[in-house]
Amino acid sequence: MQMVYPQQGVTELLVAWSEGDKAALDELMPVVYDELRRLAQNYLSRERPGHTLQTTALVHEAYLRLIDQKSVNWQNRAQFFGIAAQMMRRILINHAKDRQAKKRQGYATKVSLDDAVSFFEKREVDLMALDEALNALAALDPQQTQIVELRFFGGLTIEEASEVLDISPATTKREWDSAKLWLRRQLSSGR
Repeated sequence: MQMVYPQQGVTELLVAWSEGDKAALDELMPVVYDELRRLAQNYLSRERPGHTLQTTALVHEAYLRLIDQKSVNWQNRAQFFGIAAQMMRRILINHAKDRQAKKRQGYATKVSLDDAVSFFEKREVDLMALDEALNALAALDPQQTQIVELRFFGGLTIEEASEVLDISPATTKREWDSAKLWLRRQLSSGR
């Protein structure tokens, strides 16, 4: 039977870890490992068949990057998973870039957005194009970019994303809707 840990327990472990308690990290990782695996499986389920990066490898790479975070003042579970989502995005983008560089006539890695965002009805989007669009959005509206990362890549709810960003859920939803529309236009015009 899978143990369910309350959000407060995760938050307390994160705060203790931030304050230098190494034992808290040892206690934290088994608690959050299943959620990190779920995030990784969510990402990889949208990748092309036969993707060479496995769920366990993605989780472990993200874990190594997370424990290397020395300047982060961990505040809560949502912030932790938001940062984990950003790291997984970067890992996948770097993996796609490496793969593309190794191919003579490289093609972009495809990611289905149906399951995660459901605003690209039955389409796949080029992961590299999505990354470029998010970088362009970041120049226009960094907050919207953070919301997309937290929602799409991190799988956070509107409420969790608003908690991480310290804004109201209504503002988060409005910005999320606006970002989805902007990304849809950007990615559609690149076809």
